[in-house]
Amino acid sequence: MSKPALRVLIPTLALLAACSDPASRSQAQSIPELAQPTRKAPTDPGSMKSSFAPVVKKTAPAIVNVASRRVVQRQQSRDPFWDFFMGGGGGAPRAQVQGSLGSGAIVRADGVIITNHHNIENMSDITVQLADRREFPATVLLDDPRSDLAVLKIDTKGERLPTIAIDDQEQLEVGDLVLAMGNPFGVGQTVTNGIVSALARTDVGAAEFGSYIQTDAAINPGNSGGPLVDMDGDLIGVNTFIISRSGSSSGVGFAIPAAVVRQVVSTALGGAHSVVRPWLGVRGQPVTGDLAKSLGMTTPRGVLVSDVYPGASASKGGIKEGDVILSIDGQAVNDEGGGAFAIGTHKIGDRVPVVIRRGDREQTLTIRAEAAPEVPAKDERTISGRNPFDGATVMNLSPAAAQDIGADAFAGKGVLVTKVGQGFALNAGLRPGDFVREVNGKAINTTADLAAATRGDAATWNVVIERNGQRIAARFRT
Repeated sequence: MSKPALRVLIPTLALLAACSDPASRSQAQSIPELAQPTRKAPTDPGSMKSSFAPVVKKTAPAIVNVASRRVVQRQQSRDPFWDFFMGGGGGAPRAQVQGSLGSGAIVRADGVIITNHHNIENMSDITVQLADRREFPATVLLDDPRSDLAVLKIDTKGERLPTIAIDDQEQLEVGDLVLAMGNPFGVGQTVTNGIVSALARTDVGAAEFGSYIQTDAAINPGNSGGPLVDMDGDLIGVNTFIISRSGSSSGVGFAIPAAVVRQVVSTALGGAHSVVRPWLGVRGQPVTGDLAKSLGMTTPRGVLVSDVYPGASASKGGIKEGDVILSIDGQAVNDEGGGAFAIGTHKIGDRVPVVIRRGDREQTLTIRAEAAPEVPAKDERTISGRNPFDGATVMNLSPAAAQDIGADAFAGKGVLVTKVGQGFALNAGLRPGDFVREVNGKAINTTADLAAATRGDAATWNVVIERNGQRIAARFRT
């Protein structure tokens, strides 16, 4: 099983985050006919003394701290000599509190807040502290690991809170001034300034779905979930991680774009508990310099399609193997991650223009944005009993299921192992990502097949699995 996009390994990848407001509109959104503001660098000492204070005053009341925790039971270690002579297995379990501290932003006046998924992941007790230091328990409306965003709700008892606008219409340019706001290291609300260092970074990060804004504004642990703000005081991104050798800011920080933030918030406010994103259904490779020459292209750009999933949006829209995808809805596409992002931020049913190169000609196709097919049904279940799969969680792999768990939809079809818990499966060496192909000579095509094949009390089990494209046969006694 492989990830949908190649990740860059960096010595330290520190997660962080930021957010904004779906109910309110930015000036660029409410008056789209206005021209973009004129950008001008400071020209004299007076302009160098200009202050960001008006932007901070507008934005700061909507920035919150997000603290979460959970209680876990850990085995208390005793003296090894005592354990040996008394036959003990360690001391009695002891409760231990694990916590996480991050930031967030109020995006709707009745207490809807955006933050990072990694701030609240596996946490059961979430507390939000407002800028005026009041604290509220929070519930999770929607948690979206693929984008590393989560939407929280606090009960304001009818009070209207200050908000920050989500501006997904701003035409960002490299060099634009930005502010990063949040609670680094738990010291309290902090503002740092910088510029947009780069746009559409797709080959970095821990989330499965992203095309990030890069900034040199100082972002540190605890800034997670805090907004990246433009000079209008609007949220243009959510600070989510940094690349650093030390774990502290080195001027290379990344934010989730406002378009993704709005998609997640809108989904949560619509009552859904998960985000269903359109799926293009292609696999390919970036066009390198050598590849461009072989294709007769003057410059290396786009993604060369090597595989098209039958029945997916791309297949229905006319994309074929050998095509080079150049852009989707006007966004240049230079890797699979960029293509997934460009189509994934649309709504299901949208008609999206895709520019391709076929042979020596460019043409525009219209793709209807559709969700990844869930055929066969996921049917996730955990196997138990006296068999080699005892303790393993399995599911039927489909493109939709692959999207959910960050797997490669092109990895194959069949029954996929997603988790191995305590049981015989752990000792048998089964791993997440394995496909179960045969049990005692019977082909396994669905989880129902596997459940039926493991109901017996056989003394010997002949099993065939597929791991990283290789078939492995083994015999077990239970």
